[in-house]
Amino acid sequence: MKTERTFRREAVTGALGCLTAVLGALAGFAVRLPYGRAGLFGAFEGERNPDLLRLGLPVPVAGGTATALTAFAAVRGRWRTAPALAAVVAGAAALGYGFDVLAGPRTARDCGPSC
Repeated sequence: MKTERTFRREAVTGALGCLTAVLGALAGFAVRLPYGRAGLFGAFEGERNPDLLRLGLPVPVAGGTATALTAFAAVRGRWRTAPALAAVVAGAAALGYGFDVLAGPRTARDCGPSC
């Protein structure tokens, strides 16, 4: 039978898990911010890159969330959950590298020798 103390401990643990996930998402967003600012607000002659919102923002945010939750699960001793979340982090990293998510806007990178 669960006591009130057990319910309180589970509530605190759940709240800490949610806080960890939010902080991880903010960390992923912060990692992406220096690279994405030029593509979102116009890098070369004010040209915008809407591809940033398809993969450039969701992949780092999901990766940051999964990384934070992996660390949280490992600290709590959830040895079955932590490797599964680590696999999600590896998948997000592979997806990010595969699609070159942290690359700058194409117009700024391919402007030729005159830059």
